[in-house]
Amino acid sequence: MRTLLLLLAMAATTVAQDAPYDVMPSVESPYYRVRYEANTEEGKLIYPVSYTMWLPPGVDKLRGVIVHQHGCGVGSCRSGQTGAFDLHWQALAKQHDCALVSPVYEQPDMADCQKWCDPRNGSDEAFQAGLSDLAKLSGHPELTSVPWALWGHSGGGHWAGGMLLLHPDRVAAVWLRSGVPMMKEKEGRPKPYEVNEAACGVPTMCNLGTKEGFTVTDGRFSGVWPGVETFFTAMRNAGGLVGIAVDPLTSHECGNQRYLAIVWLDACLTLRLPENSGEPLRPIAANSGWLTPRYEPGETPAEPVNVSKFSQEVANSIWLPTKKIATAWQQYVKDTNIDDTTPPPAPSRLRVEGNVLTWDAEADLESGLAKFEIERDGKVIGQVPAKLKNPFGRPIFQGLQYSDTPAQPLVEMRFIDESAEPSKLYSYRVIAENTVGLKSK
Repeated sequence: MRTLLLLLAMAATTVAQDAPYDVMPSVESPYYRVRYEANTEEGKLIYPVSYTMWLPPGVDKLRGVIVHQHGCGVGSCRSGQTGAFDLHWQALAKQHDCALVSPVYEQPDMADCQKWCDPRNGSDEAFQAGLSDLAKLSGHPELTSVPWALWGHSGGGHWAGGMLLLHPDRVAAVWLRSGVPMMKEKEGRPKPYEVNEAACGVPTMCNLGTKEGFTVTDGRFSGVWPGVETFFTAMRNAGGLVGIAVDPLTSHECGNQRYLAIVWLDACLTLRLPENSGEPLRPIAANSGWLTPRYEPGETPAEPVNVSKFSQEVANSIWLPTKKIATAWQQYVKDTNIDDTTPPPAPSRLRVEGNVLTWDAEADLESGLAKFEIERDGKVIGQVPAKLKNPFGRPIFQGLQYSDTPAQPLVEMRFIDESAEPSKLYSYRVIAENTVGLKSK
């Protein structure tokens, strides 16, 4: 029997102390969390799982759910603990009045990932039960019926793609990073998925690192590209709205993919979400969008063109939803440096207590947040964070883990003015900067 838990601020988690999943950030509104124990019944989820949800403050009625799904292994599973706290993904959710949900499947070390990343093994049922219970906790009953936008990394890509093929009428768009659902027979695994007509109408992007079998054909992750190619070919031959975006810099780590993934999802949600919550998803015409021929390792990708101007074989083309995304895609597959001319929102609610400054801020939808610059009496006296670093891509304010989630402990919007004198009055300003160097007001 499932145990439902709402964890409030400063409350301890209920995971056993010797388990590797005992460092979840505590939650209070607009965050909510449910957790379920492992289930030993046939066909049920055999691992404990938690779902953390963020809601845009003040949202009246939700229009959808954005799911950020981690991959396989203890490290990747633990990375899901901070997914709902990601300011950049929250900006996307807020843009479309969506909830942001980050699952954490508590997979033990060396355990079988397929037992959760194949949704037919109980994680589909657990996910929908989680949405139902989160609906009760948050007072948003529409969570049980609104569409899903699914992002998944590695095994999370397997899960997201599987959910697409199982529930195509519920899925608005899918981004598959370094993982796709199984389309070929494999010993000891469930029956492969089959393409269906409804799934072909869902915008889908297959994204992988070039070192995952595309240009580097040996090593641990060299099998990713053959799997992606099989899935893409099956979907595209059936008329699927599917694209491929090869990251030219990475292997299995997520790198800078979020700078294309988030704007791609933004475009797809704009096209597909109904104006009013509860109405059906809007279809995308098969003869719309932008196309470019599928390219091979070593080839320079061709410039995408409108569908009406594409003269080559459509089944062997990459589909992109809009002209803006076609441009961003071309920049991403070259060097991941996607242009952005929009500065981030200005910080708000600056508070000063003694020599301690705190503030609120939202991320730039296109380029996220890199840092905050602190001014005193018109002169820069510091920045937060003091040192920028990110081993997997552009330096980012919250840090970035292998699976595209903020580092722990979560960084605070807080600065201590060490040189402030108690007897003096000062004028402070905080300025946000995104990851392409544009500054806010």
